[in-house]
This record gives sequence, structure tokens and C-alpha cells, in this order.
Amino acid sequence: MEDKLINIAQGKQRHEMHASEAIFEQEMDKVFGRCWLFLTHESLIPNFGDYVVTRMGTDEVIVSRQRDGSIKAFLNTCRHRGAQLCPNEAGNARGFVCAYHGWAYGSNGDLQSVPFDEQLYDGLLDKCKNSLHEVAKIDSFYGFIYGCFDQDAPSLSDYLGDVKWYLEPYMDLSGGVELIGPPGRCLIAANWKTPSENFVGDAYHVGWTHSSALRSGGSIFSPLAGNSVLPPEGAGLQITSKHGSGLGVLWDAYAGVHDGELANELMAFGLAKEQRLIKEIGAERARIYRSHLNGTIFPNNSFLTCSGIFKAWQPRSANSTEVFSWVMVEKDMPSDLKEAFTKSVHRTFGVAGYWESDDNDNMESETYMAKGHQAKKKMLNSQMGISGDRIDPVLPGVVGKSAIGETSYRGYYRFYGDLMNSDSWAEVSAKGDNWQDQLIKATV
Repeated sequence: MEDKLINIAQGKQRHEMHASEAIFEQEMDKVFGRCWLFLTHESLIPNFGDYVVTRMGTDEVIVSRQRDGSIKAFLNTCRHRGAQLCPNEAGNARGFVCAYHGWAYGSNGDLQSVPFDEQLYDGLLDKCKNSLHEVAKIDSFYGFIYGCFDQDAPSLSDYLGDVKWYLEPYMDLSGGVELIGPPGRCLIAANWKTPSENFVGDAYHVGWTHSSALRSGGSIFSPLAGNSVLPPEGAGLQITSKHGSGLGVLWDAYAGVHDGELANELMAFGLAKEQRLIKEIGAERARIYRSHLNGTIFPNNSFLTCSGIFKAWQPRSANSTEVFSWVMVEKDMPSDLKEAFTKSVHRTFGVAGYWESDDNDNMESETYMAKGHQAKKKMLNSQMGISGDRIDPVLPGVVGKSAIGETSYRGYYRFYGDLMNSDSWAEVSAKGDNWQDQLIKATV
């Protein structure tokens, strides 16, 4: 599989991975069956009985707040004949009753009652053995809830690894963030990896793909329109981690894609908080807070911090992805600024956002062309900046040399290859023992 799909040493990947149903089926087992997957945010299920129905790979799951404040997740399938248990996207319930035969479960997943239990089962049905199938591991990263089917997976903290250092200033030390839901949802005719890889490290496309948006708006990125200029030297960098998560940093770009008076208000808000954070966490990490981060938590959870969009790319098939989109905003942002920010996020990266539409066209094209009999055999190139990947004395992870590069692409697919070529987490971990050297020694 590694020789066929992923060439770590040369920064290449085979196009077939964007359209093959056979590869997709392997991914559901080896990637989505093993990795930590985003479920919801604590702010969206604050009270006992609150729940959302979301997806982990191709499986629907119910994520439910428990009486003791903890969170559990279960497959959304009745244990009797496998019918869908909860048809709603979200709500509050003390339990769930199957519409097919009336089997009833508590919010903790326990089977509580079965119609005519004594008469039809002669009292032999063991309710304890017929509880809902529970997701093996649930954990939170500063309010962001993730789940994992594999009991042998590393902890969420270890899985996130080096990227935590970059996310903490914005997601925690700033006072915390929340997601505004319910999520916008739409289907795109694209493989789930195409948007995931784009968000993990593609600043290269911004000036070209989004040229019209940049020219019509007045965002901090507008000078890039039409590839008229490159970001100046030192404008940013890229980072990748052991488990494939990665991000790009554009320094001091707190207003993100937002424009007009809103951009000015955002810059003033971010600058004021940065001054406070300098005293609390130091100038370097305070600067990360006020900088724009584009990233993906491997495999399918992406974000733009200061642009305020948070996404999960939910796979439906090799050629279809359901996109979940939330607005991500700092908790202590003034209510009027938060409202204006939310509207701007929907206008730019919401379901019908003009930035989003630009990207979707490319994602679908990348997937469609991978179906070609000859095209699918060819290798794709992610070699930009390949000679500049390094270990930095201060910054965690493997760090690229500039704002525009493909360091994060290479790290994303290095880990993807490890998963696809391993039968257990022990094998995955062993393959990643020298992950930094694998990337730093890569060459064209």
C-alpha cells in the first residue's frame, strides 16, 4: 500500500486515493476506526439530556450529556434489528425509543424496557448485554469533544501532540471559545481528504482561487488577489505533527477574511487581548493568539481561527462528503461584535459562502478527475518547500520555512500511509518513531 499510494521520501501521493471505493472502505476501518474524531462542543450540549446526532466515518452516533456531567456516545442503531434509533439532529431527552418495535434506552445507553418482555422472551432477554454500542473513548480538548472507536488508541492529548501548543492560546488561554450551532450542512461531490488537505496547509491557492473574493472585499489578504504578490518573508510558517494534524500560521492576521469596519473592530479587540496575554503567556504565544491559523486535526476536522470557521468533513462515499460548518467565536467577545462576526462567517465560509463555493469547485474537480483510468495511476505533487522542513529550537513539530508551502500536506499523508499500512496502533506507533527524520530527509 505505501509504495502504491504514498511516497514519503519524495512528497507524492497517488491520485487514485481521491476516488477509489476500495480505498475508501479501507479508510473506514484503518483511519476512521482508529483515530480521534470530532463530535461536538460542550457549549452545544450544556445540560443533562442534551444530545446531538453526528457521524464518525459512515456511522451515525448519538452524543449525550449524562446526569453526572460526563459525555457518552453510542451508535445510533437499535440493538434489536438495527433500525435508526434517534431521527433528530439534536434535542434533549432522558432516553431514546426505537420506532420499529419500541425498545427503549436511557440516555446512558442502557436498555430499559422491551415490549412484552416476559411474555415473548420468557424473561430470558439480558438487558445488560443489549445496551447501545458505546464509543470506546471520549475526551475533551478545551470544550471540543472527540471520540475514538479504538480502545488502544493514544490519549487525545498525545494524539494532538505538537499542535496543542499552537491551539491553546486561541482555544483556551484567550478565555476560551464556543461553537455557534446548529451546524450548517451540505453535500459536496468530493472525497473527504480533498478539503481536509486543503485546510491543513494550503495557503498557495488563496491568491488565485479566491481572487474575485479578495478583489471585491477588503480583507487583510486582499493584496494577494490574482497572485500579484507573495506574502513577505517571515509572514508565516507551517507545522506538522506525528499524528498528521497540522496548520499554517499567518502572523498578526487576526481579522482573517473579514473586511470593512468589522475588520477594524476585530483587530482592535485582538490587539487589546494580545497585550494582556503577553504578560500571562509571553510574547511569542500571545502573537500566535492574534495570528490566523488554518489547520486540520487529522483526519477530517478543520478550522480557520480568526476567520471563525470550524468544520467536519463527514465521509459518505469515496465521491461524496457531508460538510458540517459551525461558527467559532471567543466567549468573551462583546455581543454586538459576536453577532456581526457570525454573520460575516456565514457569508464567507458558510454553506453558501463565496469563499466556500470557490473551494468546493476545486474539491469536486480534484475528486472527479481521479476517476480517470489513466489519471488515477499518476502521482500528485506536494513538494513545495520540501528542502526547508526543520526542527525549530522553540516551535514544536516539524516546521516549514515559509507561509506558503506543503510541509503540512507531507505530514498529513505520512501519517495516513502509516495507518493504511498497519494492522494495529502498536504498528502505527512503531512506524512513527522516526517521523521527523522521514519528513526532514525527504527530497525531490
